[in-house]
Amino acid sequence: MTRVRSFAAASLLGWALLLGSCGDSAPAAPRTSARDSPEVNDRTAAAAPDPTETVTAPALNWVLPIFTDREGYRSMTLRGSAVRPSGNGSIAVVDLNITIFSGEAAPKVDSILLSPAATFFPKESRASGEKAIRFIQDTIEVTGADWTYDHAAKKVSINRDVRVTFGAQLNDILK
Repeated sequence: MTRVRSFAAASLLGWALLLGSCGDSAPAAPRTSARDSPEVNDRTAAAAPDPTETVTAPALNWVLPIFTDREGYRSMTLRGSAVRPSGNGSIAVVDLNITIFSGEAAPKVDSILLSPAATFFPKESRASGEKAIRFIQDTIEVTGADWTYDHAAKKVSINRDVRVTFGAQLNDILK
């Protein structure tokens, strides 16, 4: 029975405080600006984001164009439906789409690389992933899993479940 009374008393006290703060029984104290109040400054300083904290919300519909150093021609474009930093200077990418260009003045697409999940290392211009990959060029398509793409070396390495489909005729391949 004591608990019920305590709860009822606390509820009545809460309602009284709430109603009392809304009533016109006492004149309101003059308002001061937020700059004048040390309490507000302490609270806003505590609520300020820490730049060293890790970001938990992903960036959506992310696009990163990369250009050649000297000429400024398009070299590669990375896209992802969601990305977030994953530590060590790398970026975790969902639905990665890498479009690799020729690097010349005419923006000709050389190849396309697709993967549902990958990690991109911007300083090294390298991407890798354990999940599936689909690498597409004009005359060849390669699929597999557990892969790495090194943009500087223009090299794709696929370690598992590799399947190669040639779109061009192979003459005298077994001679």
